Amino acid sequence: MKKNIIKISLAALTAFVSLTSCDRNLDQISSINEDQEQAMTRPETFRQAMDGAYTALKGSGYYTSDTGNQLIMGDLTTDNLVRTTTGRNTNFAASNFEFSSDNSQTTGLFNAAYLVISRANFVLKYINNGVLSGTQKTNLEAEARALRAIAHFDIVRAYSQIPTQSAGAKNTIGIYYSETYSPLNNTSSRNLTVDQVYDKITSDLLFAADNITQNDADKGRLSKAAIYGLLSRIDLYRGDYVNTIKYGELALNLSPSITTLDNFTRIWKENEGISRITDGVLFQISNSAAEQNTVGVAYNQSVPALRSEFVVDYDLYTAYTSNDVRKGAYFTVGTYSGQKYNHVTKYSGNGGPSNIVPVKYLRSAEVLLNVAEAYYRTGNGTQALVLLNKLRAERYSSFTPGTETGQALLDAILKERRLELAFENDRWYTLKRLNLPVQRSGKGDLFDGTGTPAVEQTLAAGSFKWQWPIPITAIQANPNIQQNDKY
Repeated sequence: MKKNIIKISLAALTAFVSLTSCDRNLDQISSINEDQEQAMTRPETFRQAMDGAYTALKGSGYYTSDTGNQLIMGDLTTDNLVRTTTGRNTNFAASNFEFSSDNSQTTGLFNAAYLVISRANFVLKYINNGVLSGTQKTNLEAEARALRAIAHFDIVRAYSQIPTQSAGAKNTIGIYYSETYSPLNNTSSRNLTVDQVYDKITSDLLFAADNITQNDADKGRLSKAAIYGLLSRIDLYRGDYVNTIKYGELALNLSPSITTLDNFTRIWKENEGISRITDGVLFQISNSAAEQNTVGVAYNQSVPALRSEFVVDYDLYTAYTSNDVRKGAYFTVGTYSGQKYNHVTKYSGNGGPSNIVPVKYLRSAEVLLNVAEAYYRTGNGTQALVLLNKLRAERYSSFTPGTETGQALLDAILKERRLELAFENDRWYTLKRLNLPVQRSGKGDLFDGTGTPAVEQTLAAGSFKWQWPIPITAIQANPNIQQNDKY
């Protein structure tokens, strides 16, 4: 089905937007140009503009290409991945903790996320112009505010402290929370604390949860279940475990499947078609062969043998037992240039163009793990264990329910989180919110743990590097933006 979307540039210098013909989220330039005031007098244009906001999630610095791709940044900066000696050295500086304000590996997300926000705010700018009414209006406003919220969350967790990271983290410098469409804004500043930013994120998501009405048939658009799930993520980062449970349970009540054992490999490996399995997916960034958006290219390419930039750390690879369905879904053992590697092929697809698959931004399994951890931290280990065993029963072909208690139970929850969400932009932020260091195994890049290890093996929990640098280009455009300390 063909639809039009509005293309809005963050740095647009005119009051014009381009209408482009696309397949759901595919940008294809057309020759139609129209003044935005006129364009936003038609109800269908609002939907087109909203789809354009979703499309921005596939921009450079978010979920496309290799440099700074968020599908890999949260793992190559930790103990999950090891750089190969036969790769192209993409993202090497970031993996070596060499973060700088002029390197797009860690700065690319900043501008990419604000572009998503700008496009969402464009929709909100016209939401009260009388063109839309009733549930059509409230639903679209909810959708735009929710997308705006999660993009701000992606920025604040990367460039500011996480509330649970240190005793005073909530009162440290946050980010600018953009609530109006102003693409040439060069006067904004980081005028909010971390806690105030989280308040605004929560406010937008709560509005969305109360007002969104669209069902979750299209996983490429936000639904009530997804928004509740996102609230559980936000509250886990805030250390608000009561609300982590509240909103997580609401999400799981609406979308209870955490992906069955039978479907788990299929949600990662099926490339094309309307019958694609989305069991356990709450929100994904749609992708198709026509778009040629190779989201998995940051991990490896077929040339024609599989050539990887980074491979799974040997200790993590061996933590997946032979009866764990995730091992076959996430990895392929193969040889390149005479060397054998444990390649990460979670995003390689199967039966279609390599590395072109949807990005699972939020899955029910994460929500379950959020809630399980929150139950543990609020003293309800019994329910935490019930949820943990529910997940494990769908990941291991032969499984005897665990009986862990106390610290062993928390360790088991965090272990399953690492195994489940590996290569989904979680590991760096889990270590950060728990105020834990990066401690790599010292193992090499080859399939048996030999070969060349990472250059840098540790990053202390208190290091300033847990807050990535603001891009120098953003500061040059707007000197009011304060750089993070020591950059």
